[in-house]
Amino acid sequence: MFTAEMRELIKKVEATRTQRLGTAFPRMSPEEKDEVLKAYHPDYRESGFRALSLGVNRGDKVPVELADLLEANSRLAGQPLDLSRPAYDVDVLIVGGGGAGAAAALEATARGAKVLVVTKLRLGDANTVMAEGGIQGADKPDDSPALHYLDVMGGGHYTNKKELAAALVKDGPGAIKWLNDLGVMFDKEKDGTMVTTHGGGTSRKRMHAAADYTGAEIMRVLRDEVQNRRIEAIDFSPAVELILDADGKAAGAVLLNLETQEYLVARAKTVILATGGAGRLHYQGFPTSNHYGATADGLVLGYRVGAELVFADTIQYHPTGVAYPAQIFGALVTEKVRSLGATPLNIDGEQFVYHLETRDVAAAAIIRECYGRNKGIQTPTEGQGVWLDTPLIEMIHGEGTIEKRLPGMLRMYRKFGIDLRKDPILVYPTLHYQNGGLLIDEHGRTSIPNLYVAGEAAGGIHGRNRLMGNSLLDIIVFGRRAGAHAGEACRNVRLKALTLDHVAKYQQALADSGVVTDRVSPLVLPHYTHGRHED
Repeated sequence: MFTAEMRELIKKVEATRTQRLGTAFPRMSPEEKDEVLKAYHPDYRESGFRALSLGVNRGDKVPVELADLLEANSRLAGQPLDLSRPAYDVDVLIVGGGGAGAAAALEATARGAKVLVVTKLRLGDANTVMAEGGIQGADKPDDSPALHYLDVMGGGHYTNKKELAAALVKDGPGAIKWLNDLGVMFDKEKDGTMVTTHGGGTSRKRMHAAADYTGAEIMRVLRDEVQNRRIEAIDFSPAVELILDADGKAAGAVLLNLETQEYLVARAKTVILATGGAGRLHYQGFPTSNHYGATADGLVLGYRVGAELVFADTIQYHPTGVAYPAQIFGALVTEKVRSLGATPLNIDGEQFVYHLETRDVAAAAIIRECYGRNKGIQTPTEGQGVWLDTPLIEMIHGEGTIEKRLPGMLRMYRKFGIDLRKDPILVYPTLHYQNGGLLIDEHGRTSIPNLYVAGEAAGGIHGRNRLMGNSLLDIIVFGRRAGAHAGEACRNVRLKALTLDHVAKYQQALADSGVVTDRVSPLVLPHYTHGRHED
């Protein structure tokens, strides 16, 4: 699949391989990191952001594409709905059927709550299944939650909400045990000891994995457990607006049946938003590693009822997305590839950044190499990329390592005639993760009574940058915490009359702010025709 010109460039990679094998590339100083981030990371491009005109975060900058959705008309504007006769009446309504939603459903059910999970696509269709490299948890003798905490805070540039970071790491070992006990097939030595590796920015080997399809394996087990416990789940029925009661408490949601286009009312004593990320908004035109439903719906729903956004201006661009071949452009090349020893190289076969720098720094360094130093590799589709020297992995760990530890990556590339055991691959940053979201406390609660958020739609845990493996940990830790708290809290909730008054107030706020638009939100599904996002 590589062109003749690319084959010639690969010779430069091969020429430096032996030298690199025995030489440790230096890490950047804090000053160098700050310099490359400000000069090349997309979060610092002023054209990619604008200040919000209304709502609790008025004046704060967010990505332009997200601002367009937050400053849009409700899908229910002018729609007559009878809230007095709900189609569903439950204790806990969970919006989203990925890892966080499933974990929340299991914990809420364990506390005797009647739970309903509603999903945009199908149960398990989520960014969870796209996660490949692993899940962190400080459960080895030379590690501790305290060391994990320092790594989490350092990775987030010490901007994280400390209490959330602390909750994440404290629950880490228990989360790994919980998943293992449920049946997740983590990589283990012959004696049963879990295999752990480093990730970018980690001081200990605490990355637990199931080959290179960890998220899919976790989701397989969680989905089966939800179904085995007979928890009700409704597919193809996304929430398009939250419902409050007369006291301003979260009291359910309006669902859209994607097949019949019918609106249905779900009444609930507590609501958990677990709607995932925003990759399909393609901020600043970047490709994405996200699944098809990742359109920031939860941020829109929560913001309309007054929940606060935090760190909405910081996005994670995974440094190694596929740059070539075009058929898988933007797909994730898991950080596990670099944790096993593959190094990033420019057109001259030179390493230009430490292979396990934090993701934001590594992404910025790759962009600098391609467009600042003109040392990227041109692809046949007019894009740019840098080499990731995957053959190094087997030189370091022995023949068969890639097939054993990275079987998904091996299969993906072999479909296009590329054997990453023999040839390097071309990578470039891809839109990967929503660092910010709706602000929560340690139990997943927002400032709106009885409204919880878990997973990628939540904000504050990772600060301005997330380390590898902490997203899968995040969905388990805060999914379980939100589910447990909501499952207990619903016992004492007495709902008053249901209302959508906040929708009319938001529509008026749009007019008062001078926003004139025909856009509607949430987006629900991306649409790629004519370059516009529609449903």
